[in-house]
Amino acid sequence: MILGILYYDGGISMEDYKLGVKTSIITIIVNVVLSAIKIAAGVIGKSSAMLADGVHTLSDVLTTFVVIIGLKISSKEADEKHPYGHEKYEPVFAKLLSVLLGATGLFIGYEGIMILRSGDIQIPGRIALIAAVISIVTKEGMYWYTVKVAKKIKSLSMEADAWHHRSDAFSSVGTFVGILGARMGLKILDPIAAIIVSIFIIKVGVDLYIKSIRGLVDEAADDETIEKIKDLIFSVDGVKDIKNMKTRIFGNKIYVDIEIFVDGNINVTQGHNIAEKVHDLIENNIEDVKHCMIHVEPEISNI
Repeated sequence: MILGILYYDGGISMEDYKLGVKTSIITIIVNVVLSAIKIAAGVIGKSSAMLADGVHTLSDVLTTFVVIIGLKISSKEADEKHPYGHEKYEPVFAKLLSVLLGATGLFIGYEGIMILRSGDIQIPGRIALIAAVISIVTKEGMYWYTVKVAKKIKSLSMEADAWHHRSDAFSSVGTFVGILGARMGLKILDPIAAIIVSIFIIKVGVDLYIKSIRGLVDEAADDETIEKIKDLIFSVDGVKDIKNMKTRIFGNKIYVDIEIFVDGNINVTQGHNIAEKVHDLIENNIEDVKHCMIHVEPEISNI
């Protein structure tokens, strides 16, 4: 006997989708304004590092548009060709953003190495130093704002975008140290700081890439969630034992397949009622579980 809901709703809720889009639009506006300030400061202050940092911030606008597209697709209702919904588009876009994040780190590191090799480091003006401070504070604030929303709506692509903001903040820290060092006569600090920051950004990109892969390869849920599911199953009167249980991560959701033993002497309706209680208990108490399929097996006593 197999019991379960035979329809599947959309990915993230419409409320979460709207919150995600609102957050993304705000970050786009802030990034456009901030990049204009940084590029202007780079030109006026004759700082190639600040100019590159400004272009980096402008590139964040592109990644945020990718997030909006990902949220839009993953929030679509299930259809004939996608009966399980569209949640897996979330880790796909998160994977794309992690690659962009890694590429950003490589670019910053490459530029730092090239400047270090050439030795052609100009002494920037004070305006570039001020712009770096503004960038650090603004981008770190954007990171915390975005990552808070990402965790609330469980969006991997938005979390990747949040880390892109933090990578920009760290990039600006490197820029600040380089500009300050150059103004104090320690020109070599600029490219060295850039290289160190690039290594950190690349590591974050790799971590996010691995995390996004988890949502694409049907990895099992974490041990804590599995134990919680088992506790809920055994709390239902009539469940004798668990024969088999499988979980899989599907985008930002979890699917559960369970085989339970019930008294072999009860009728089909009674077995159905027990399975339905298990089903509802799991889906109503574990937020990330989107669908639970229950298979009922009769427990035959050996007399």
